[in-house]
Amino acid sequence: MSSEYRKFIPAIYLYQGQAVKSLRDHSLVSADPVRLALDYNNGNIDELLVFDQSRTDREHEEALDLIREICDKVRIPVTGAGNIRRLEDVKKLIYAGCRKAALNFSRSDNVELAREAAARFGRDKIAACCLATDAVLGNQDLIRESVCELFYVDGIDRTPWQKAPRVDGVPTVAVLEEVTTAEFYDVLRMEGIGGIGGNAVNDRIGEIHAVKMNCAESGIPVKLRRAIFPWTSFVKNSDGLLPVVVQEASTDEVLMVAYMNEEAYNLTIKTGRMTYWSRSRKELWVKGETSGHYQYVRTLTGDCDMDTLLARVDQVGGACHTGKHSCFFNEDVKDTETPLHNPGKVLEKDYQTILERRKHPKEGSYTNYLFNKGLDKMLKKLGEENTEIIIAAKNPNPNEIVYEISDYLYHLMVIMAQKEITWEDVMEELARRQAH
Repeated sequence: MSSEYRKFIPAIYLYQGQAVKSLRDHSLVSADPVRLALDYNNGNIDELLVFDQSRTDREHEEALDLIREICDKVRIPVTGAGNIRRLEDVKKLIYAGCRKAALNFSRSDNVELAREAAARFGRDKIAACCLATDAVLGNQDLIRESVCELFYVDGIDRTPWQKAPRVDGVPTVAVLEEVTTAEFYDVLRMEGIGGIGGNAVNDRIGEIHAVKMNCAESGIPVKLRRAIFPWTSFVKNSDGLLPVVVQEASTDEVLMVAYMNEEAYNLTIKTGRMTYWSRSRKELWVKGETSGHYQYVRTLTGDCDMDTLLARVDQVGGACHTGKHSCFFNEDVKDTETPLHNPGKVLEKDYQTILERRKHPKEGSYTNYLFNKGLDKMLKKLGEENTEIIIAAKNPNPNEIVYEISDYLYHLMVIMAQKEITWEDVMEELARRQAH
């Protein structure tokens, strides 16, 4: 059975906190695996495979932190593999943000673990990573019931991976080392293939859009970024340009306004990086090409008259040439009315005030009193406030519980500041759980 489309899945091989060439070759590729993941993420790929090759428990915990950071930063699904020996390891990967955990089926105990993990987290969360043909032979029924995808790693059991057994209903991803262009396309044409991964994709990361275009033209199903509206659908200004309002997807902050011509519009869709027409220089410009502060497309939306485009983007660094994050910082008219409170912003403002007290102590400050007393005192107060919430919840007056929850959140934020945990960290964890 073929998947809906062929996926392109680069691999990051983590070893001692760095990205190395492969499972067998530990020569350095990047000292910053998160930066590498972002480069892959912005290269028109469909998913990301991360292998944890840690040798010790400490290295494993550090690798999990890196995987969590990678999952936080990239938009595409991540599959975590390596060092999975028990159900707890599967849970850690999924809670770190991985869409799937790939169990090494060369370990016989992992074959049965797949059944337990599928029952706990769902079959769609479990993949199998196979290094030997006998890992699949005799286990087809279990794989069909418990696994959503098979990753075949190149060089399995000294047998060409193409001859490895398939499992009906479970797409195979070929994780390959160096292959020729002809071999690359031959893999994508094979029946039952769900995608191609590993260094075969890593080495072609800058060409993936062109490869996908070639695949589409030759009838190989691939996922392409396409625009619903052609350039002719938009109403241009007197200069033949389309105004673009740019908004940060993660915060909704308006970053800048720029203009596109037809070539800039088409390049933006093709590359996934915001490209504009400079009215002053009379030339195309890719935002961030000089500064490194790229803007990566999340969505493009035309307004009701189709004469303005709203681009929601992932912004790297500042959007403004002054170094500011947004070009809109010259406040002109200020709202004097009492604002409607955004709960997230209220908590963030309070948290920043607590951080300020920690950095610049203020005489008589209760916050500084707690910091001076240390963690034990903070925890004691948090426990007391927790008890107050329980008591208030038993009373009929709802205002009382609001008051106690507010006290609790304050003391919680003091501990968060002490442990250097931000509200963004908490919200990202909640968002990950929401996705599951």
